[in-house]
Amino acid sequence: MSPETSDPFLDAEAAAATEEAVHDRDQAAHAAAREVHDSQTSLARWATLIGAGVFATTMTQPVVLRLPFQHLLKTDLHASREMTASFFFLSMLAWYFKPFVGLLTDSFPLFGTRRKYYIVFSAVIASALYFAVGVVPRTYLAVLVAMIAVSCMMVVGSTVVGGLSVEVGQRIRATGRINSARYFVMNACTLIGGPLGGFLAVRAFGYTTITAALIALSVVPFALWLVKEPAAEPANTRAWQTMKIQLGTLVRSKTLLAASGLLFLLYIAPGFVTPLYYFQVDTLKFSQPFIGRLTFLSGSFGILGAFLYGFVCRRMNLRKIFYLAVTLAVVGTLCYHFYHSARAAMIIDAEYGMVYTFIEVAILDLSARATPRGIEGLGFALMMSVRNLTMMGADVIGSSLMDRHHVSFFHLVWLNAGTTALVLVVIPFLPKILLESRDA
Repeated sequence: MSPETSDPFLDAEAAAATEEAVHDRDQAAHAAAREVHDSQTSLARWATLIGAGVFATTMTQPVVLRLPFQHLLKTDLHASREMTASFFFLSMLAWYFKPFVGLLTDSFPLFGTRRKYYIVFSAVIASALYFAVGVVPRTYLAVLVAMIAVSCMMVVGSTVVGGLSVEVGQRIRATGRINSARYFVMNACTLIGGPLGGFLAVRAFGYTTITAALIALSVVPFALWLVKEPAAEPANTRAWQTMKIQLGTLVRSKTLLAASGLLFLLYIAPGFVTPLYYFQVDTLKFSQPFIGRLTFLSGSFGILGAFLYGFVCRRMNLRKIFYLAVTLAVVGTLCYHFYHSARAAMIIDAEYGMVYTFIEVAILDLSARATPRGIEGLGFALMMSVRNLTMMGADVIGSSLMDRHHVSFFHLVWLNAGTTALVLVVIPFLPKILLESRDA
C-alpha cells in the first residue's frame, strides 16, 4: 500500500474521535452555560427575598421612619435632645443582641426550617405589636416599651435575612454585589421614609403605626413563595452542642474580631443625627415636610452610592476601598460646617447620603468576608450589633455633649470628622485576607 493510500478503518476511527471530542466540547459548553444560568437564577431569587426582607425590617425601624417619632417626642412629649436620642437608642435595644438571635436561628430549626418560618412568624407578630403601639398611652415610657417589643420581633427577621445574604454571597462569590443590593434597598427605605415620615409627622400618630404594621407584613408572601430549603433536623440536645461549637468558632475567628473592632472605631465618633434635627427645626426653622424631602434627597444619592460600590468592588480591593471611603466620610462630614440655609442643606445632605452609603456598603462587605462558614447568622449579627450599638450610642453622646456641656453643633461636626479620620491609622493592621481580594 502506497503512502498516499489511506486506511478506511483508521479514517473512520479518527472521524469518530473527532465527533466525540466535538460532542464533549458542546456538552461542556452547555454545562457551563447551564451553570451560569442556574447561578443567575439563584442569585435573582435570593436577591428578591433578601430585598423584601431588608425592606420589611428596615422601613419599620423608628430610626428610619424617624420624623413622626421625633415630632411626637419633641412637640407632644417635650423631650430634650438627649431624651430623644436615648429613645432611639433604647428602642433599638433588641438589635444590640443580634448575635444571640443569630445563634438561636442557626442552631434551632422552626417547623423544620432555619429561615422560612422565622421570617414569617417574626413579621406577623411585629405587625400585631405595631398595631398595639398605636393604642398605648401617649407617654415617653409607654411608647418606648411598646417599640422595644416591636424591635424584638423585627430583629429576628433581620438576623435571618442577614444570615442568608452572607450564606448566598459566599457561595456564589458575590458578597460585594449582594450587600450593594442590600444597601440599595436600605437607601430606598430612606428615600421613601423621608417624604412618608414628613407626611405622617403632621397627622395623628396612629397613622404611623398602621403604616408600619402593613409594611412589616409585606415580606410574608415572599418568604412563603421563594424560600426553598431542605428540612432541618428538629431541635434537640445536639443543638446545644452546635451552639457551643459556633461560639468557639466565633471566639477563635481573628478576622471577625478584627472587623468588629474596626466597626466600633468607625461608629463611635460622637454622632449628630438628633442634634441636626433640633438644629433644623429650632435654628433654621425647617418644616417637617421639608426635612422629609431632605431625607428623600439623601436616600436618592445613597442609592447612587450603593450602585457606585457595586461598580468599584470588582475593580479595587477592599483595602483601597476603605482608604477611599473613610477619606470621603471625613470630607463629607466637614461639609456640615456650611449647613446654614435650605440650599446648603439640600447639597450637603445629598453628598453625605452618597458618601455614607458607600462606606456602609464597604463595612457590610467586610462583615460578610470576615464571617466564618457555618455561623453566618451569628457572625453577621455580631457585626451588625456592634454597628447598631455604637452608632446609636454615638448619637446619645453627641446629644449629651450639646445638652450638658453646651458644645455647639458645628464643634460637634469637627469632633465627629476628627474621630472618623483616626480609622485611617487602623486599616493597615487588619488581616490581609480580608482586604486584598476583589469581588468575582
